[in-house]
Amino acid sequence: MSNMPKWLSNARFYEIYPQSFYDTNGDGIGDLNGITAKLDYVKQLGFNALWLNPCFVSPFKDAGYDVADYYKIAPRYGTNEDMYRLVSEAHARDMHVILDLVPGHTSDKCKWFRQSCKPTRNVYSDRYIWSKCVWDRPQGYSWVAGGADRDGCYMLNFFNSQPALNYGFNEITDASWQMSYTDERVQGTLNEMMNVMRYWLDRGVDGFRVDMADSLVKNDEDKTATASLWRKVRTMLDEEYPEAVIVSEWCNAPRSINKAGFHCDFILNHWYKLGHYAFRYVDDKGVNKSYFCKTSHVSAKDMLEKYLDELKQTEGNGYISLISGNHDTERISYTLDESELRLAYTLLLTLPGVPFFYYGDEIAMRYIPQPSKEGGFHRTGTRTPMQWDKTQQNLGFSTAERRKLYLDVDRLDDAPCAKQQMEDPSSLWNLVRTLNGIRQSHVDLQSDAQLKVLHCSSDSVLCYQRGGNIGVVFNPTDEQRTLPLTMGDKLLEIGKATTDGNTTILAPQTAVIFKLK
Repeated sequence: MSNMPKWLSNARFYEIYPQSFYDTNGDGIGDLNGITAKLDYVKQLGFNALWLNPCFVSPFKDAGYDVADYYKIAPRYGTNEDMYRLVSEAHARDMHVILDLVPGHTSDKCKWFRQSCKPTRNVYSDRYIWSKCVWDRPQGYSWVAGGADRDGCYMLNFFNSQPALNYGFNEITDASWQMSYTDERVQGTLNEMMNVMRYWLDRGVDGFRVDMADSLVKNDEDKTATASLWRKVRTMLDEEYPEAVIVSEWCNAPRSINKAGFHCDFILNHWYKLGHYAFRYVDDKGVNKSYFCKTSHVSAKDMLEKYLDELKQTEGNGYISLISGNHDTERISYTLDESELRLAYTLLLTLPGVPFFYYGDEIAMRYIPQPSKEGGFHRTGTRTPMQWDKTQQNLGFSTAERRKLYLDVDRLDDAPCAKQQMEDPSSLWNLVRTLNGIRQSHVDLQSDAQLKVLHCSSDSVLCYQRGGNIGVVFNPTDEQRTLPLTMGDKLLEIGKATTDGNTTILAPQTAVIFKLK
């Protein structure tokens, strides 16, 4: 694969929400030093790369996705030096670190925006999208009027506090205020974002997961203009930082990878996507029809169809992500119980693509509804503190008084915790560790190895071949199933699979990784 960072093909990412991972100073909020302190935990679990949600200076109206200063770590998390040390310590453990980059908008507290709000022309006047006067609010967009001394309304990308950065328009419908994406007046926006990337790459960071990567150019229906800007970024990385990666939140791998030049597309749980059908498919009546639900499920064919199509289209150009969940979705344990999670995680760590696990999913942390915090709304219940040890205060997350916690921990008596699961050989934690170890030691299970579907039946049995030597089979149902195939040595067995002649009998809720005969 040309111009592809070599480490990405066997990367196994662990996503960390910084304010909820580990608090080292007792203020109730997680910090960078807490992440550094837990690097050995992540490595022991078998992950070799970290994705950190936004850490930059922010008023935190949207949990840091409203950046006020891209060049400075938010004081509540520590200092720039703390970040440099975290990256250095990760590298010492043969781990990589990517940061969350938010290129489409900033906070309204960003100095770029405060300058853009001034009525006199300056270098930042065209850094954001403004209408021609305060009374003009073009239809089809979100605007804030009367929020600046400048005579104009400014466009929003998301919340009212997130003004959209100006990368121009593809289709110009009103030349009085819209600029082409090729206009010299908007080139400074992309140039400055690349400078932000250079700053952190020069200090050891290994790349970026790019938030809302397809949102840059406006009136860009097929995203060709936006893709052309990212191609410039990819060219810069290939020339200056060939081992750095960019992972897009695009959810359209052919566009993101083939056209925009991303190394990997972060695929969320949208309809028709693998993660939706595999883990989170609940119909309008509230019935769980996820493939891994043991009682009622979508077919393996429907689960894989879109994934296989995108995999074929992007082959040789980049990778599709496989996620257990993230900070924007209910935790995977919200729809699957632990026995179902065991099979789900086997899928995540044996299919082609780059796996991303959300912190706490390795112990089946629960979705805990809570009052909205920092623009989280329904997402807040997925962002609760990591549960380290049930014998410690606040489950080991923080020594702060409960009232000072950023978000409360799971207070139920059976709250799953890392320490207790690490001590139990049969735990979900130890299964994730085992799966990571198998993937690490078998090239046939890593991202570049070929995939061949061997069996995809209407009775929900799924079997596929990875590379030239390994097979993986699933029976997610609560009934016995058969497979017209004989297995070789088993690398991992969940449930029970027995061979009878040329047929393998699969007990309910079985998954097996095996050598092909």
